Amino acid sequence: MKARTNVTENQVEALKRDGEVKQVAFSASLLASGSGTLGPFNTHTPLTFRYVITNIGNAYNPNTGFFIAPVRGAYHFEFYIGADGANSHASAVVLVKNGEHICIAYEHQTSGYGSSAKGTTLLLEVGDVVFLRLWVDSRIYDNDNHRSTFSGHLLFTM
Repeated sequence: MKARTNVTENQVEALKRDGEVKQVAFSASLLASGSGTLGPFNTHTPLTFRYVITNIGNAYNPNTGFFIAPVRGAYHFEFYIGADGANSHASAVVLVKNGEHICIAYEHQTSGYGSSAKGTTLLLEVGDVVFLRLWVDSRIYDNDNHRSTFSGHLLFTM
């Protein structure tokens, strides 16, 4: 009887740990505080979204800007980019998976403010890395209203 109880307790603990891993969601804004524009740069530049709104499961690292998949599954990502008026530079950000460009959000706002957004669902393996990269010769704007954000969450494991 005691052996059965120990096995059951171990199974319950394993299920709890498994359930914790399946809870993955994050949302972060580009700037930790204040307002400003990053770019343009003469090369593609990884972005680090420093103001963490939510980070359930701690799969997003605000020091590197990397999301690292903790479990195999389908994940949905969305990103919104702020574009302040600039005749000579567009705002363009690419979603990157393991070094491969997946999709881009692009806006060329010559005056005033504009924005662009993109979302996609990816099948990720444990350890796959997803991040955002500022496109060469482009800019991105953020302020205290959190106009530029990067979010993702696990839809289901596989």
